Amino acid sequence: MNPLADAAVIDLHAHVVLPQTLGAAGRFGPEIGQHPDGTPWFRVGDWRLDGVRYRGSPFMDPELRLQRMDAAGIGAQILSPNPLTYFHFIPVAEAVAFCRRHNDALAALVARHPHRLGGLAALPVQDPAAAAEELFRAVGELGLMGAAIGTDMPHPLDDPAMDRLYAACVALDVPLFIHPGPAGIDGPPGDPNLRAYDLDVVAGFAAQEAVAVARLIFGGVLDRHPRLDICISHGGGATAVLAGRMARAARRRPWAPAALRPDGAFEERLARLWFDTHMNSDAPLALLTSIVGTDRLVYGTNFAGWDAPDDPAGHAPAPHLAENARRLLRLRGQRRSAQP
Repeated sequence: MNPLADAAVIDLHAHVVLPQTLGAAGRFGPEIGQHPDGTPWFRVGDWRLDGVRYRGSPFMDPELRLQRMDAAGIGAQILSPNPLTYFHFIPVAEAVAFCRRHNDALAALVARHPHRLGGLAALPVQDPAAAAEELFRAVGELGLMGAAIGTDMPHPLDDPAMDRLYAACVALDVPLFIHPGPAGIDGPPGDPNLRAYDLDVVAGFAAQEAVAVARLIFGGVLDRHPRLDICISHGGGATAVLAGRMARAARRRPWAPAALRPDGAFEERLARLWFDTHMNSDAPLALLTSIVGTDRLVYGTNFAGWDAPDDPAGHAPAPHLAENARRLLRLRGQRRSAQP
């Protein structure tokens, strides 16, 4: 049994910045520094984030993370890559080098705190074969618990090329966590309207998550891989609001496959996905729950992020969320073993 299994609160939405990965993607970075006035910056390729301090924060300081977890009443966290460093569009060689360095460092970190921390691997998904190979290494050799990828990559989520990675997840019996990254970091620029007011994160993420859900279902990924467990961040973004419209499209639009046309077919597949509860409001979470039920919801905080709960200790999550996390992460059972 995994030592995390007894935690009463398990947070599945917690990102980490690992000092060992600085410069691991070659010319793409990542790199940390500060302006003359002391304002911190974080660089990925030609893209720069100003004003977010990683050094001396829970993102990079594991002891500070554990102290904050104790204060928040969080027993265990599953750490995933910083979405700014997915590197899904850079050349394959640099992406593979970064992911290997990241996963080695993450495995070493969680090995020092096995009763508090778990880890999800970074993957070079621009080459699905290389991503599958790294997943086998990260899980089989390093002991990581699955993987985390973005929503935007050279191959859409429903591209048959991605089946190599999904099949690896099923063979290893591990989940895949999907979380957006801001458009334009190392790939194509997004909608210019989203460049103001943090709308790329506030609104763009919700759109990307809903599109991810649609492609996974409309594109037949869940039908091709019925044992695949995928968890979507932020409650699936705008999915709850759009679920009825998506279902109607699945029944009525000419591109819809025959398997999705019967009443309830879309809804059945939607309820097979997992969602974290980090939605910043009770109303959308209640709507999502009314559509998909409670069996595949897991607790998430975006720990130490700008939108993390102000007082997580004062709002303890329902116990069933931790039980759901134990099922998703196979914390109380033996995974199937497989070879690439």
